[in-house]
Amino acid sequence: MTGSDTGTDAGRRRGGLSRRRLFTLSGAAALATLGVAGCSKEQSGGSSSATRTPTAAPSSTAGKVSAPPASGVLAANVNQALDKIDFAELEAVSATWIRGFYVMSDADHGDLAGQTGPAKLLQGAARGYGTVLTLKFQYHDAPLPTPGTPAMRTALARLDKVLAAAMGKVDILTVGNEPFFETRKADRETSRINVFYEELARHTAQYRQTHFGADCRTKIYMGALNALDKPGGQTAQTHRWMTFTAHTPSIAGVDIHPHVAAPAAAQKYVDYVLPYLRSDQKFLATEFSLVQLWKQHMNDPVNPAFASRHGIAKGTPVWQVINNATQHPVDEKEWNDFLLSNRWFAAHKTFLTDQMARFRSTGKLAVAAYGITQDAAMSKSFGPHSTPWVLNSMFCPYVCKPEPGGLPGRNHTWCSTFRGVQHQ
Repeated sequence: MTGSDTGTDAGRRRGGLSRRRLFTLSGAAALATLGVAGCSKEQSGGSSSATRTPTAAPSSTAGKVSAPPASGVLAANVNQALDKIDFAELEAVSATWIRGFYVMSDADHGDLAGQTGPAKLLQGAARGYGTVLTLKFQYHDAPLPTPGTPAMRTALARLDKVLAAAMGKVDILTVGNEPFFETRKADRETSRINVFYEELARHTAQYRQTHFGADCRTKIYMGALNALDKPGGQTAQTHRWMTFTAHTPSIAGVDIHPHVAAPAAAQKYVDYVLPYLRSDQKFLATEFSLVQLWKQHMNDPVNPAFASRHGIAKGTPVWQVINNATQHPVDEKEWNDFLLSNRWFAAHKTFLTDQMARFRSTGKLAVAAYGITQDAAMSKSFGPHSTPWVLNSMFCPYVCKPEPGGLPGRNHTWCSTFRGVQHQ
């Protein structure tokens, strides 16, 4: 489950533009930095439109990073907000990898070179960041296409546009974001979901082979499995998903999204996928959190001592404190005081460190990713039944006032542990 599928950043930077915007290039300038192809066949003159002759030299080498290989690393996840990638935020938490997803219907709106989001991710790749691009196909309200139909040709045409822009430049392409959440019940409970995504995966692999060959830097993963810890979450379709992954040499592994109510529940995801993986395959965990645990406590009364310190009425529910902060952002110190005053949050303040240790102990983790910042949709009309994604993010622009240096206020629990995990 992602934090949100839509939303803008209106109002995020209260008080004018911060100095870190000086780090940001326009989409066109970002793509101009991408003259160094990631695959040898393109460098030797392949005809793919993914290779573009640079029109200008990069404006600066500032902000270059050296990303470690995709083996047990922790990335910063921006979800759909690729256009909000902020290199100053990444630097502040020592991030060297970036993960985000692209809504494939956006490919209908012209060349990806003119779209800020994809250009921003590719700019990150050019700076040396490791990159994971997840491809999100949304079919909530329409049947999944079947091979040979006009609808399938549309899906493949969108896919070709993205592959032309990203193949050989990003490190990992994930086919499907959360397929079992982003399709109709009638499709995900039949083989139709498998047939569609298998076709997309084969097409992606063939594109890579045709245009780049075996030395391409971009690895292909199958998109994320959800709800494996829930009754009925492991089905004939998830079994076929994993069997296809294991039996397809061009696929490097599978993604999982364990947003759970207890740390032990995340282990059920790992235990499910590991037996299927070949010796040369790994898994991703490009989203994970305890958001379902946080949700169980939204109607709890706020900690009395915290309420007294900050002039909040005794018995005010947790959700109301969050709602108030979305309407009137608080000091960073107050937000962190609020978080740690809740025993259910404080008891799990080492979750990020502990979960990464569990993932890494398998020896099969390629990349995990954790949310770097809030977006508008997370905080809009926050109520007693809202999913509290706002408690997961490292930076908190929608509930905190900006820091004096211009960065958004931050959740110190996740920022400090994220930095610590980078160096383990």
